[in-house]
Amino acid sequence: MADRLDVIIFGASGFTGKYTVYEAVSVLGDLKWGIAGRNRKKLEDVLQDMGIKANKSLKNIPIIIADIDNQSSLLEMARRCRVLVNCCGPYRFYGESVVRACIEAGTHHVDVSGEPQYMETMQLKYHDKAKKRNIYVVSACGFDSIPADMGVIFIEKNFDGVVNSVETYLQSYTKGGPTDGKGALHYGTWESAVYGLAHANELRGIRQKLYPEKMPRFQPVLKHRPLIFRSEIVDGVCLPFPGSDRSVVMRSQRFLYEQDKKRPIQMHAYVAFGSYLTACLVAMAAVTFGLLAKFSFGRRLLLKYPSLFSFGFASHEGPSEADMERTYFTMTMKALGWPKLETSLTTEPSGSPTKSLMVRVSGPNPGYGSTCVALLSTAKTILRDSSKMPSTGGVYPPGAAFAKTGLISELEKHEHGMKFEILANK
Repeated sequence: MADRLDVIIFGASGFTGKYTVYEAVSVLGDLKWGIAGRNRKKLEDVLQDMGIKANKSLKNIPIIIADIDNQSSLLEMARRCRVLVNCCGPYRFYGESVVRACIEAGTHHVDVSGEPQYMETMQLKYHDKAKKRNIYVVSACGFDSIPADMGVIFIEKNFDGVVNSVETYLQSYTKGGPTDGKGALHYGTWESAVYGLAHANELRGIRQKLYPEKMPRFQPVLKHRPLIFRSEIVDGVCLPFPGSDRSVVMRSQRFLYEQDKKRPIQMHAYVAFGSYLTACLVAMAAVTFGLLAKFSFGRRLLLKYPSLFSFGFASHEGPSEADMERTYFTMTMKALGWPKLETSLTTEPSGSPTKSLMVRVSGPNPGYGSTCVALLSTAKTILRDSSKMPSTGGVYPPGAAFAKTGLISELEKHEHGMKFEILANK
């Protein structure tokens, strides 16, 4: 790999891709990096536009032409770098061919997928092949899975005892007045959500093959909260969070249980709103979304009119830069467990959990700032901290891949990174 670029950003002319190029200027620093896609003119425009935005000339950044429909071009691209940063989604349609090319080329792969079917299928099909090649394939490397998965890792590192469970509460807010109405999500993210929910029934079969043996049921079991409830933890009205956070965290905990013989942490995820009215409207929209996504006609409507069915939250144009810079997130996490004592997987703690730890992960511009910084930081961590990752390659979620690395410290270095902090320790 000596003559390879350190990193290539594939899909660099897409909405997420171009902001990943912008963040690469600061995050990748003195690493050698390039960009890739199928249209040279669009890639040149991205380098020019993001160079102006970053106040740095990017005219010498290498451009590689690769087409998702041309496997040989993907293989040639993968052979030119040590880590491929894949921004080309929806991954259920476009991800596997890139993963396959990376494994064949001996190139690490990271992406920002939030699609459980894709991520778990890649683990099922390619984990052993990646291990043989000593290659890491890590998905869910953006917002909101990085705050959740690495947040649980942060909790365990700072919990002087045994953690039984974690609840996460996601909130987003804007500063500086109302938004301009272009939506908070780009169409590509909306499309991934539509198809992910449409094919959610695939997960059971995938998981039965991926994990033929069930884990023991550790006590006490973390119970689900009501469908709508006011939380004393964040002073907001909460709903179950519909994203992939829990599935990602559970995969990491399963790996740590099997690899390190560590008691797995139970986790439930919620999203918080300012009032019951807002929460009820979101709940009704989610039900409508779920029903429509189950049928081909409904999916066509959702994809044709994203702004209508998301109440303006998603659009083909995506959010403006001004809106992105005014948007922030916090993920408040409450852990319950027992004080430090002698325990093992065969010697369970006794009594109800008596110790708690509250932490917060926060950051700006979650969709296209913190996400891009996190994605690039995972690539950088593979390059510089691989000795602290699982001893062989494989297909992993972030918590499993980076639990023992300096990823959290790297995330905290950057303007659009993430801050991990302890709020209360009792």
